[in-house]
Amino acid sequence: MEPREVKDTLYEQFARVAKAASHPRRLEILDLLRQGERSVEAISIETGLGVTTTSAQLQLLRHARLVSTRREGTRVFYRLADDTVSTFLVAVQQLARARLTEIDQIVRTYFASSDSLNPISRDELRRRLDVGDVVLLDVRPQAEFASGHIPGAVSIPLDEIAARLAELPSGIEIVAYCRGPYCVLAPQSIEILKRLGRRARRLEDGFPEWQLAGLPVALGASA
Repeated sequence: MEPREVKDTLYEQFARVAKAASHPRRLEILDLLRQGERSVEAISIETGLGVTTTSAQLQLLRHARLVSTRREGTRVFYRLADDTVSTFLVAVQQLARARLTEIDQIVRTYFASSDSLNPISRDELRRRLDVGDVVLLDVRPQAEFASGHIPGAVSIPLDEIAARLAELPSGIEIVAYCRGPYCVLAPQSIEILKRLGRRARRLEDGFPEWQLAGLPVALGASA
């Protein structure tokens, strides 16, 4: 191959990945799959897309080798191809926030306004978990918790917090986490907990970032 042909071929392949990720719903799907594998039907429910549309979006992602599949009977389950895809998604989000003031405005308006105290960092959370002066609350759906969670976390999905509040010890601060820095589940859980008289704050990012940092991960449902 001539040098020009090599460059053209390379950039065509780079564009292939960029094109596959260049749709809001496909980015949302990738973000969902960072939490664990899902069926087409489950992704359809989460995104509000029809099953046929969801399947078509997933095929585009699969063609670019951003997702892989496994079959269980007649059902097909999708997952991220590997951790490099998760790293790519984080980089896209960070770049977009750095370059687009619209994103920073949304973050300041929605997320920052929900925090009467600063979000807790991963390092601080690790120190406090070692000391035992904090309760860690995973507010994602139970299936996501079972696929992987921060060790020591208690699983109470967002819509069950009020009914299961007694399961959380009183008199100790609660740290809630969910799918990442732009996930709305943790801020909503903080509002509920504070309304019910509990001290609470959120982790600054979420489980995928914890996992990408190479920190310990636990599997399985809570006892």
